[in-house]
Amino acid sequence: MSEGNEGKYCTICGGLPPSGTKQIVVEGKPTGIDRLDEIVKAVRNLDLHDDAAIMEALLVRTRVYNYVPTRKTAAYGQGLLEAYREE
Repeated sequence: MSEGNEGKYCTICGGLPPSGTKQIVVEGKPTGIDRLDEIVKAVRNLDLHDDAAIMEALLVRTRVYNYVPTRKTAAYGQGLLEAYREE
């Protein structure tokens, strides 16, 4: 995200940045995830106890609002799981 003469805009698409975006770490790089709080809350409500099931549920919900590159699915999953544990 950048702030130019016309206000804040997304440095990737040039549009308005999504509201509710927070960052996770994917392969050592901060990566914005739109609606992360909402995603984590929904997965917590599932009351899952297995890390693989939690990670899959996080990825499914993340893909509704965010692009997750197929080649980086595992890295995104790990970053999401770490964010889930922190909250």
